[in-house]
Amino acid sequence: MMFVLDLLRKRRSIRKFQDRPLTPEQIRVLEEAVLRSPSGRNLRSWEFIFVDDRDLLVKLADTRGSSSAFIAGAALGVVIIGDEKTVDTWVEDGSIAAIIIQLAAADLGLGSCWAHVRNREHAPGKSAEDHVRELLGIPDPLKVLCVIAVGYPAEQKPGIPKEELSSGKIFRNRYGQV
Repeated sequence: MMFVLDLLRKRRSIRKFQDRPLTPEQIRVLEEAVLRSPSGRNLRSWEFIFVDDRDLLVKLADTRGSSSAFIAGAALGVVIIGDEKTVDTWVEDGSIAAIIIQLAAADLGLGSCWAHVRNREHAPGKSAEDHVRELLGIPDPLKVLCVIAVGYPAEQKPGIPKEELSSGKIFRNRYGQV
């Protein structure tokens, strides 16, 4: 069994995927993992749309042009939605769920990448969120945070060596104190 630190050491954002579907068991594991994500006061402000329809994935890939184009090649897109009326930490709750699904994907030997939607533009005068909302029939007051693309990697990226980590970003007891 792999430990979380081992996953973190090797996990990288993957933007190129093999043309190969996920198994029903892999999807069930990803669904369970994301539903186990912690949330503010356990109010579970998040909801998820698992998209494996190829035509929808291609349309989702157009959400932010080249910044989201990799979604078209993924076997699965997980749209992370939050309800700001449930709890004011919906963004944080959704972000935790997003990394949980990425770690679960890595544990399954799959690649993943986050495509940001919230507060981004699809086209002049139209938000990325409105594009995704219309495409998938997402009702108000739900908000779209991101899409996590998941699939079998078609590229290999080595983990970042420990000596290249930003250790200067860690302080002891007070800001600026090493």
